[in-house]
Amino acid sequence: MLEIMQIKDEAYTTITLKGEVDASNSVELDAAIQNAMQSGSKNILVDGNSLEYISSAGLGVFMSYLEDFQESNINFVIFGLNEKVQNVFHILGLDQLIRLVNNRQEALAIIYEA
Repeated sequence: MLEIMQIKDEAYTTITLKGEVDASNSVELDAAIQNAMQSGSKNILVDGNSLEYISSAGLGVFMSYLEDFQESNINFVIFGLNEKVQNVFHILGLDQLIRLVNNRQEALAIIYEA
């Protein structure tokens, strides 16, 4: 099961993921990212503190937006992943393509530097 909460702040949008992202609910993650982009947010943060699992379908959602983020000059940062989930990103080399940081403070430092 997956719960997604989205909060739009003046400077950024935070998408909070709770539970598991898999093939059955990855469309919900896709819709949340699409919504954040359509709202005009130039900074999208994903709070992964409560993310317990992500499948290849979930990773594919993130990957499908990388070019869009670059073309639209959007800062995209994922923070708070547990070690198991972070390892999945690392094993697949996605940590080289997506900014992963330890906590919200580090994520905010990145968007306010830009």
